[in-house]
Amino acid sequence: MRSELIKKFTEIYGGDGSDVRLFSSPGRVNLIGEHTDYNGGFVFPAALLQASTIAVRKTDSGKIRIAATDLPNRVELDITKLADYKDLDWGNYQAGVAYVLQQEGYEIVSCDILYHDTVPFGAGLSSSAAIEVVMATTLATFSNEAKGISKAVDMIEMAKLSQKAENVYCGVNCGIMDQFASAMGRQNQAIFLDCKDLSFKYVPLNLTGYKIVIGNTKKKRSLADSKYNERRAQCEEALEQLKIAYPEAECLRDITVEQFEDSKMLIQDEICRMRAEHVVYECDRVLNSVKALNDGDLMAFGRMMTASHISLRDLYEVTGLNLDVMVEESLKIDGCIGSRMTGAGFGGCTVSIVEESAVDEFISTVGKNYTERTGIVPEFYISEAGNGGREITAE
Repeated sequence: MRSELIKKFTEIYGGDGSDVRLFSSPGRVNLIGEHTDYNGGFVFPAALLQASTIAVRKTDSGKIRIAATDLPNRVELDITKLADYKDLDWGNYQAGVAYVLQQEGYEIVSCDILYHDTVPFGAGLSSSAAIEVVMATTLATFSNEAKGISKAVDMIEMAKLSQKAENVYCGVNCGIMDQFASAMGRQNQAIFLDCKDLSFKYVPLNLTGYKIVIGNTKKKRSLADSKYNERRAQCEEALEQLKIAYPEAECLRDITVEQFEDSKMLIQDEICRMRAEHVVYECDRVLNSVKALNDGDLMAFGRMMTASHISLRDLYEVTGLNLDVMVEESLKIDGCIGSRMTGAGFGGCTVSIVEESAVDEFISTVGKNYTERTGIVPEFYISEAGNGGREITAE
């Protein structure tokens, strides 16, 4: 890939490629812990092998020029006017990252960039976070070099600044999980992340004999943004009413299962009560899932994944026909020990843990049955937990 990407870069920007560098940052799959991050809760993502990789070369043009291998778009950003690109159809995520880094005191170095993305867009695997984190990592590296700073880039800071760019520049009120997983992923490990204080632990994904299979429903997530904001508001309303009994609670994550059961009727609106029930129990499922993996109990982990999907379907109501059909068909396959939607919902992807010997049958049969029931041909990706954002050096 390295030589092909550099060749494509030189076709667009010229030169011999000797001064071109590569940076990469992955998409992510959330194994369990959905719609908990903005409630201060626990999540359990893993970085994917699918990634946003860029070929880049420093210039003295005063511009950041951006192209992509799979799009006709070309973007040119004046580094003295980075606030002016919020309305770009493509390139606003990159512009937002550059703007936020500049506001935070980083020296933005002009450069030419070619993006090569293998994270599918709109599938709930955080292609936007991958785009943001690889941009942040690159620009921060160049800034350090310009200032003569030899220390490595702080990847947790890159996650925070990438999230800030999406929030304040692009207007998407996302939580921290996606950018954190993209920045901090580690091969063959998942990240147990506390979204309240960003404390985290790596947990080995000992999946011997099993594979992570991601099923892309190919259903566009048309409702995700509006319903996402609605769910946030419902959770906030539920928390305010639970504070009557637990005034010290700062977020729904601070309410235990036992406390919720004792006081849930304080939440007057039934829908808000359902949303809060999902969040409280989902946080508990994450804790139990981490314990199950540490104990080597994959079957228990799979059961909690499936329970998570049922809760997202019945209590949080963010699944929809396509995700439900994909999960239903997945669970019919012998060797599939757990399956759930991943991401914001209303389309996108499922994640399943499938016995290695059953993967081919899983993809064939689930794909066939899903198409028969929905009329859509899905895609499947077999993935492992990969590394987070970094520069790719020549071997």
